Amino acid sequence: CMQLSKKLGKVGVLVGNCRGFVGNRMFHPYVRESVFLLEEGASVQEVDSALYDFGLAMGPLAVGDLAGLDVGWRIRKEYRHLEKPGIRQPFAGDRLCEMGRFGQKTGAGWYTYDENRRAIPDPEVTALVRKWAAEAKIPQRRISREEIVDRCLYALVNEGARILEEGYALRSGDIDIIYINGYGFPAHRGGPMWYADAVGLKNVYNRVLEFHKQHGELWEPAPLLKQLAAQEKTFAEYSKEQPATP
Repeated sequence: CMQLSKKLGKVGVLVGNCRGFVGNRMFHPYVRESVFLLEEGASVQEVDSALYDFGLAMGPLAVGDLAGLDVGWRIRKEYRHLEKPGIRQPFAGDRLCEMGRFGQKTGAGWYTYDENRRAIPDPEVTALVRKWAAEAKIPQRRISREEIVDRCLYALVNEGARILEEGYALRSGDIDIIYINGYGFPAHRGGPMWYADAVGLKNVYNRVLEFHKQHGELWEPAPLLKQLAAQEKTFAEYSKEQPATP
């Protein structure tokens, strides 16, 4: 398979078979946090611009509109029975789908689109999300760009740490290759796991602990992140010293 990927001119990465494999399994909590941020008071443009300015090729909400919001909606419905009861789940995207707003293919999703598929901010979406949040009794607040970036990226990193520890990726560099080549992560940041190593895993772990305290069980730190932070080591060192079992 790896040889075939080269013949096709693709970048092949060997991973184990888990729900969402590596890329989409990490992408789920990334998108989850982007929608939570909307429900807590951030605007669509604020979330997308913060991640775009960080270096992502597109913001997470714009990606949803491009891929089709109904795709994620169908997946969430299919796997809802696997979610823990009582754990908060984002709902604003599902509500848009119920209205037939699937993204670019229907001319409206998080944004509206003109005949050239150019994204146009839609004040109706902002008003709807505020209304739904009020009905769900979710307090509204001003959210900083720093929090937007940290919550989305560290959701990626925390899930990536679980994947690495569970052996579905052989090394942290494989995860980074997937995200640079397949998910528009900025190459100059080195990929999500390399970026976390550069920030310092102790710093990342402490920030994840803050979010865990504020937002509950979904932010429980990955055991490997906790371990490496305590040892003042990196994900890259873990992959060299303790390669995961295929």
